[in-house]
Amino acid sequence: MNFFQQWGKFMMMGARAHAKWEIDNAMTILHDRKRLIILGLLTIPAILGGIALAGDIGSVMPDILGGKKAYSPAFYSTGIFIVSILIGLGAGLITGCIGAGGGFIIAPALMSAGIKGILAVGTDLFHIFAKAIMGSIIHRKLGNVSVPLAVVFLIGAILGATAGGIINRVLYEINPVLSDTFITTIYALMLGFLGIYALMDFLKARKSADVSSAHGGKTEGAEMGNLPKKLQSVNIPPMVKFDFDLTPEGRRISWVFLVVSGALVGLAAGIMGVGGGFLTFPIFVYILGVSSMTTVGTDIFQIVFTAGYASISQYAIYGFIFYTLAIGMLLGSLVGIQIGALVTKVVSGITIRGFYAMAVLAGFVNRFFALPAKLGEMGLIPISKELGSILDTIGIWAFFIVIGGFSVWVIGTFLKNIATLKGEEVGS
Repeated sequence: MNFFQQWGKFMMMGARAHAKWEIDNAMTILHDRKRLIILGLLTIPAILGGIALAGDIGSVMPDILGGKKAYSPAFYSTGIFIVSILIGLGAGLITGCIGAGGGFIIAPALMSAGIKGILAVGTDLFHIFAKAIMGSIIHRKLGNVSVPLAVVFLIGAILGATAGGIINRVLYEINPVLSDTFITTIYALMLGFLGIYALMDFLKARKSADVSSAHGGKTEGAEMGNLPKKLQSVNIPPMVKFDFDLTPEGRRISWVFLVVSGALVGLAAGIMGVGGGFLTFPIFVYILGVSSMTTVGTDIFQIVFTAGYASISQYAIYGFIFYTLAIGMLLGSLVGIQIGALVTKVVSGITIRGFYAMAVLAGFVNRFFALPAKLGEMGLIPISKELGSILDTIGIWAFFIVIGGFSVWVIGTFLKNIATLKGEEVGS
């Protein structure tokens, strides 16, 4: 149980840090007229493509939803574009309101909509890359970026992302169902761990009056745990130095640990999409012993390159990116994050934590219930197509009812409290 709790805490800290990055990016884009104009230009091909194909939906959708033909930015329908916006909106509401891990629902949502896992991962990665480029706030954080740390970490991240992309593509070439099963299993395991931990965290918080940690945790400064101290004491040159602001001589760690850590993050990104980003913060702070300040700046620096490299070199050039879906998700997430962040001002932290546990567990149920049909299709378990389809349908409905219900609640809460929120804006 101790291992389970530690792993759950590790993932939760990463989910919150990644959500913080998403929120900062969204706010940067929404408050900059030039960036909004660029976003509008990126949306034009999606809208024009949908209009052009609106009259021939039936013959187009089967070829591109989960196929290997998503080479053009206009190969889809207006309806699919709207669905992508709604998926992004749901993820954004979770990220903005809860402050943790809304991006985890994107791949399950896309796969539930009929899109193959490899295309969902590639599209999600491209969506993260587009958001990172458009909302880049590196210039605000440059003082906290350790370039040597980021560069060595990126070496591992590129190797890991390459391996992750190769694994997904090889499995897809062997059997598309095998590819979907692999990605579904990875998501089921991750969401299961995170969801159960979030539920335990919520139930524990209900018994306690202290809910102040709903959106954070202890920030790491000059102190370190035993593991970081042990790793930093290993002398395998060259040694990378950082955190000169915290200690007179700075800290140093062997390049080996940075490359291995980068490889793990890159592998997760290459296989899962958004899954890579949430590992960086806890690995840097709790394993490598990098200060939280340096971690934030360095993570912003590296995620642009990791997501960009993985999405383009491992998925886009092979046709596994649905450009229009990515833009739709980007639009929806920007609006959702803005609304969600405002709602936190009028809703108690304990309520938000409860909804987060429900959302993550809904994602787990969705992927877990999708597994039997896929395993049966490959002949690995004896299950009828009818039963597999029923279980899959139950998982899909459970997922969209929870996420949809949460979205309606957040938007409804926002609309009911517009006057209050306006008063806060004026007062501030």
